[in-house]
Amino acid sequence: MAEPLKTFFDARLVERLGTALHKARPSFPLDTFLEEARQGLEGHELIGRARHISQAMHRALPRDYPKAVEVVVRSLGPLRDTDRVGMEVFFYLPHTMFVSEHGLEHFEESMRAQHALTQRFTAEFSIRPFLERHPEKTLKRLREWTKDESVHVRRLVSEGTRPRLPWASRLRAFQEDPRPVLELLELLKDDVDLYVRRSVANNLNDIGKDHPAVLVKVAKAWLKDASPEREWLVRHALRSAVKRGEPAALEVLGAGKPTGIEARVTELPRRAKLGGAVDVRFVVANRSKRTQSLVVDLAVHFFKARGEAPKPKVFKVRALTLSPGQEETLGKRVSLARLTTRRHYPGPHRFEARVNGVDLPLGEVDVVE
Repeated sequence: MAEPLKTFFDARLVERLGTALHKARPSFPLDTFLEEARQGLEGHELIGRARHISQAMHRALPRDYPKAVEVVVRSLGPLRDTDRVGMEVFFYLPHTMFVSEHGLEHFEESMRAQHALTQRFTAEFSIRPFLERHPEKTLKRLREWTKDESVHVRRLVSEGTRPRLPWASRLRAFQEDPRPVLELLELLKDDVDLYVRRSVANNLNDIGKDHPAVLVKVAKAWLKDASPEREWLVRHALRSAVKRGEPAALEVLGAGKPTGIEARVTELPRRAKLGGAVDVRFVVANRSKRTQSLVVDLAVHFFKARGEAPKPKVFKVRALTLSPGQEETLGKRVSLARLTTRRHYPGPHRFEARVNGVDLPLGEVDVVE
């Protein structure tokens, strides 16, 4: 069994981090730092361990923040390709925490530190307190960074301003008024790197959850004379709206309200076991007299501890175009494995084909222990 992620922050990492700080500042109290950072470390989870180390850094570094963060940046050393391999990037999580928790009143020094740190790990979490405390200054700096030569710095602009960034506090001001964020995304929508464009799409997807009409308006504008790369970005940005079956979003993709579309199941077990999987196959047929563009998903109404879930889980299947009388067989495997992010329960699970936002029944599976 693989070790928990939290074990990455162990005594050896503490020594490595402390040694780097001591090298950057010979007067850094290495022994004291090692003792304090190691004490009680194992009692925390991943984020807690990083914060515990960051707090020990704060006590050991100079009280003057500009001097302290200068030591932190010097300790980073030169950029290396190996810095971004696997869990290795998390080595810098305590550093970003130090900046976000102690550097809010020292804007320039903190921005220089985040510019360096995001190229080694990410500053998408540590930039958010600055967007809340110093919105205008931070947005101005991010506009400058849209032209930065580092792909990681450019991605920080879009990822750090996501209103609903996973595992982070929401940026309520941008949820209410996304215009400052959209101005940044406009500058990045045709970035040369997919890493940045994917982040732009995710940000726009976030905005659409609070402002569906804004998402549709931007999507339509960006699709005019769009390159294939930008077309992909728009489709990726619309994915959640499409799964929710929002008609305006589907129309942007040329998938209007379906007429004469049928779905019939060809493979769906009557019973399945928890921990296993359900293989679904179904036929989508166009019984109308016109060609139709379709976006087909699979909606699963999972049974929960208190009955059927209020909303189905929607799985992407594929987009297709059907001529009059044409049929297409589609399929999907739905996992019933026990996950930390999704718990399954025994009971009846309903399956539906979602075609251009319209749900067509496929059948029910009795999930048992």
